Amino acid sequence: MRAGQTVTTSGRAPRAAWWGNPAVRAFIWQALLVIAVISLFVWAGRNVAANLRASNITWGFGFLTEAANFDITGSLIPFRAGDTYARALLAGFGNTLAAALVAILIATALGFVVGVARLSRNVLVARFAAAYVEALRNTPLLLQLLVWYNVVLKSLPGPRQSIALPGGLLLNNRGLYGPWPVAAPGWSALGLGLLAALAVSIGLAIWSARRRRAGRAPLALWLLTPLVFIGLPLAAVWLMAGSVAGALPVTWPELRGFNVGGGVTLLPEFVALVLGLSLYTSAFIAEIVRSGVQAVPKGQREAGRALGLREGQILRLIVIPQALRLIIPPLAGQYLNLTKNSSLAVAIGYPDLVSIGAGPVLQNTGQALEVISLIMLIYLALSLLTALLMNWWNARMALAER
Repeated sequence: MRAGQTVTTSGRAPRAAWWGNPAVRAFIWQALLVIAVISLFVWAGRNVAANLRASNITWGFGFLTEAANFDITGSLIPFRAGDTYARALLAGFGNTLAAALVAILIATALGFVVGVARLSRNVLVARFAAAYVEALRNTPLLLQLLVWYNVVLKSLPGPRQSIALPGGLLLNNRGLYGPWPVAAPGWSALGLGLLAALAVSIGLAIWSARRRRAGRAPLALWLLTPLVFIGLPLAAVWLMAGSVAGALPVTWPELRGFNVGGGVTLLPEFVALVLGLSLYTSAFIAEIVRSGVQAVPKGQREAGRALGLREGQILRLIVIPQALRLIIPPLAGQYLNLTKNSSLAVAIGYPDLVSIGAGPVLQNTGQALEVISLIMLIYLALSLLTALLMNWWNARMALAER
């Protein structure tokens, strides 16, 4: 028995008071915190309701079904005056999603190339990659967007002096023009062939992973995947259209009067937004790639050299697969930042979710609280979905390395 401890008549020490139990104290503090948070939200809700009543502003989302009296130019989802406000927000979301997805693909490819180039033994290549990273990540994204839009794209010549680019592309101060498919059975067959090729490629990747875990040689996916993606779509077009030649008609951009007609048009606002987002984010991804590659033990490279592998093979087969385990988590953060940074499109007039929601929709309806809340919820849902997909990819990579 310790000094100062009292003993009951039964010979057992008395039970400690409830406030001496750490679990009880933790529960009480958590309950108090929950009550405080709920009280804060209730107070804020009552305050907002009182202010709305005082300003004679009605609350509700019924305006979403009302007809809008404005048009949206350059929308991925067609929208014209007379459509509902809900469709206007959907059109803005489609534009945001399109710009974000294209920018993510470009930023990832550029980031990996620049990140590996920073580790090059060629001093000129390494210094150029370092200058690229430092110049882009240390200047504000908004400033870069304004430079691309006002200084670069707006200073291009007019339609009659369009710059001809490879692949039948035309570039002028009204946008980038390119070829576009014409409705035909061949394109439907091509789409089905691409879906089949995707399914076959996933199956080959799973089979290759199982062979590797079983100690057998993995499949040459670098050779099989391109063959599958070329062969299956062409075979589908030939089977459904009878011939590959002429089965995939397209319309090409051409000068018609004082403007360019035909093909598809990418607005200068879209081009500036994608360029700004992708180049800015690629600088951060390059640093993530560089640090991930450097984190792989040098003994892995030495083992590859001992096996007679070339430096390119060592990087592709040994270093990059191990570095991915470290690259994926911070890469997810950059994808989230890029998606949210797309809201800066309002500065260059691109009709994204924020530009349409906080612009004509809010001005015509006056439902500020509802519109802003919807925009925030949409961005939150998109960010959570991105994080979920990246966490799944990270778990798959971690599982494959066990």
